[in-house]
Amino acid sequence: MSIATPQNPALAAALILAATTFIAATTLMAKALGTDVLGTPLHPMQISHGRFLFAFMGISTGVLILRPQFIRPHWGYHIGRTSFGWAGVTLMFASVAYIPLADATAITFLNPVFGMLLAIPLLGERVGPWRWGAALIAMIGAMILLRPTPASFQPAALLALTAAAVMGMELIFIKKLAGREAPLQVLWFNNLLGLAIATCAVLPVWQMPTPAQWGALAALGLLMACAQACFINGMARADASFVAPFSYATLVFAALYDFLGFGAVPDAISVLGAVIILAGAAILAWREGRQRPHDRAPAPAAK
Repeated sequence: MSIATPQNPALAAALILAATTFIAATTLMAKALGTDVLGTPLHPMQISHGRFLFAFMGISTGVLILRPQFIRPHWGYHIGRTSFGWAGVTLMFASVAYIPLADATAITFLNPVFGMLLAIPLLGERVGPWRWGAALIAMIGAMILLRPTPASFQPAALLALTAAAVMGMELIFIKKLAGREAPLQVLWFNNLLGLAIATCAVLPVWQMPTPAQWGALAALGLLMACAQACFINGMARADASFVAPFSYATLVFAALYDFLGFGAVPDAISVLGAVIILAGAAILAWREGRQRPHDRAPAPAAK
């Protein structure tokens, strides 16, 4: 069964751009919560728990108001997507406490590359020289951002790289789930299952947040709910190859928020690495637009 949505590229672009502002803001909240800005730093698993808790509350409110008719969900795809999504989010939140938001965001833009590579054995997709070249370019950018020298290596950047790989696996399940269920149903089940997983994982490390941290957790979750809603509805209204480049604006907003919130200014290495990663991702998105639908690699996903 598939769900048809009227195509509207202009609206799709606007929705994806709106999603990028929300996504970048969630990383800013995660950085504040993972450092001592708002009190004793919270564990990344507690930050991701807050993300799913308040996002689920926000989306459930929308479900109660709209009262959509849900169909029987594909539990296997939902569980797979949510498990990898939760792990990716947690790793991403852990990384932003130690490295600039722009660096972490740029590295996680490798998730479509990992999704493409995983689609070869898992979905039987074919990868031509253009796509291999795009993947290689993006990986070179990631190596630059990792700063692999004894004097400048950032171990926390490996957290962002692992997050990108895990999110690449999530994209496999998103591709399997795409078109089977309505966007609001996908959002609701994703956050329901994510909350269940995050609740079990946070128990050993949970601590009482300060009032400011409760506010930041609530903001993080609600911003993510808005981002997911914009992203899924944007993806439904245009080809992934068209909307994917607009998602790269997340990097711009992440750098802006990091500067405004923490005074962080990207250095030359950060800019070079980010530009190379985005170049590889852009080539991949352009190439996907020229492929037949069944040959296309998964598109990026909102976290």
